[in-house]
Amino acid sequence: MSAEPGAAPGAGHPDPLAVVRTRGYAVLLIMVAILGVPVSAAAFGFLALVHELQSLTYEDLPRALGFDGTPPWWPVPLLALAGLLTGLAVHRLPGTGGHEPAEGFVNTGAPTAAELPGVALAALASLGLGAVLGPEAPLIALGGGLAVYAVRLLKPGIAPSASAMVAAAGSFAAVSALLGSPLLGAFLLMEASGLAGMMLGLVLVPGLLASGIGSLIFIGLGTWTGLGTYSLALPHVPHAPQPTPAEFGWAIALGAAAALAGTGIKKLSSSLQERVEQRRVVATAVMGLTVGALAFLYAQSTGRNASEVLYSGQDALGGLLAEDAAYAVGSLLVLIVCKTLAYSASLSAFRGGPIFPSMFLGAAGGLALSHLPGLNATSGFAMGIGAMCVAMLRLPMTSVLLATLLLGAEGTTVMPLVIVSVVVSYVLVLRLGRPGAAPDTAPG
Repeated sequence: MSAEPGAAPGAGHPDPLAVVRTRGYAVLLIMVAILGVPVSAAAFGFLALVHELQSLTYEDLPRALGFDGTPPWWPVPLLALAGLLTGLAVHRLPGTGGHEPAEGFVNTGAPTAAELPGVALAALASLGLGAVLGPEAPLIALGGGLAVYAVRLLKPGIAPSASAMVAAAGSFAAVSALLGSPLLGAFLLMEASGLAGMMLGLVLVPGLLASGIGSLIFIGLGTWTGLGTYSLALPHVPHAPQPTPAEFGWAIALGAAAALAGTGIKKLSSSLQERVEQRRVVATAVMGLTVGALAFLYAQSTGRNASEVLYSGQDALGGLLAEDAAYAVGSLLVLIVCKTLAYSASLSAFRGGPIFPSMFLGAAGGLALSHLPGLNATSGFAMGIGAMCVAMLRLPMTSVLLATLLLGAEGTTVMPLVIVSVVVSYVLVLRLGRPGAAPDTAPG
């Protein structure tokens, strides 16, 4: 590329308007549009493989071994194996399997070509075998790494700033449909990047282009293969009445509770991570055993499926809301405790992202509180998601959008309540955080 996007005039600060007018920026947009197709197709394939591994190991394999369904103890050896495989990938392969999820959305940059296999294998072992994490962080890393690798093959001398924008665009393409909307995935990366003003626009244009193309590829592949888009969606959302003064009180209470819970999860997972790092392979297997034992405990004490404790919770959100009446309050509380501890253990040792488990825990907490007077289920569900997401991600705008856009038309009704719960949670989390602690940023 003849001109380096981001070239700095004067005091070393880039002139975004001048960059946009360059031929190099136009070439970059064309590259991004072309690269968005294979990167999003690879992301779709990754999600499809994770889904198939989950079905194979949790449903098909027990039946093949002669069991009538999945035994409640099955997650214990399954998660021990997940820990062993993840620990070996992290310990033996370049790149330590990507960033540590207990550290939040840390901007570690796009992985190199040599690190990509380790990131993919650690994530597959974690997500495919039941760790309580989501796929967004590995997708962000893999999308950025694949895009940079491809563009360097095509143009070895590409400038570092242009390479960074290509990496960001690859990440946009990879998560374009995951959160239910290409705009929401783009907004997550925008808010997490910390960029503002014209520099945000400079990076945003190729990112939005890649996100739009990626979403089209997801839709096309989902229709062609019959596998769907692996996009966050709720099949049925109960009607939410107009907010009441009592619900605004619940919004404050939910925000405070989520802040305390999120801070506790972060502290516990960070403490466990320090111990895991001392003996990576063995300790990761132990964390896997812990997650499996918690799933077994939940199944034995409630009579429900152990899988409700496992995995990210993305696919279970719809059922959680639709079957709210089928859950006893006690079962919901046991689910919250077991999922919280399994989430903390997974954050400390496995590889994945924090978004979907935090959404599930917030939703379950909101539904549990909706059994008390003054709070309806849909409002509690949405407020819990927003408050818990911001407690874990520290991204207030993204948390509001995640909780409201997910509900479709009902999201507009509950949005004022969600905003209150998110603001309360966010402010309290910052007050509870370590003095001088930097806010989390997304992996790119």
